[in-house]
Amino acid sequence: MRTATPADVGLVTETIALAFAADPVWGAALARSDGSTDHHIPFWRLFAEGAIPLGAVHLADDDAAVAVWIPPGEDEMTEEQVDRLGRVVSENLDPVAQEAMLALWDRFEAARPAQPHAYLSILATHPGHRGRGIAQQLVRDDLAQFDRQGLPTHLESTNPANDHRYERLGYAKTGTFAGVGDGVIATMWRDVP
Repeated sequence: MRTATPADVGLVTETIALAFAADPVWGAALARSDGSTDHHIPFWRLFAEGAIPLGAVHLADDDAAVAVWIPPGEDEMTEEQVDRLGRVVSENLDPVAQEAMLALWDRFEAARPAQPHAYLSILATHPGHRGRGIAQQLVRDDLAQFDRQGLPTHLESTNPANDHRYERLGYAKTGTFAGVGDGVIATMWRDVP
């Protein structure tokens, strides 16, 4: 594992965009009526740009997977990046989809626990490397560090097919909330063992 640097923004962004293109929640939230996906890169780039300076974006050694962690007390993005994200949404999604995205962001924000924790904002595997357990090992390595620090962790799973993978890592489902369309998001918490 290695920590991403500003030079990795493009790589991190591409991996996330490809991994989440068909996600049950994010794929639906970012869908355009014309089927185009050219807005996915600028959307996800802001998440990478916001998190990399925090020093907790980790890449698997072969860059096949990325884990975007937000340390306790830190924001996922600067206010300027949040404004830019809003512009990406308003310039690329129709008004109904824009409203759905804003409501989704509010639900994500409301789901965050008040207790100090490391937040796994994004876990993504490049589609060409899926099924090899690379992301699971990446998170396992990160969790070992957080355990040494005595720090619990939180995540939201946007794909029910992945919930059992998080449970194998010690996460327990704490609730759910609505995504976009039929999508359901599971909130998950992991105490320090």
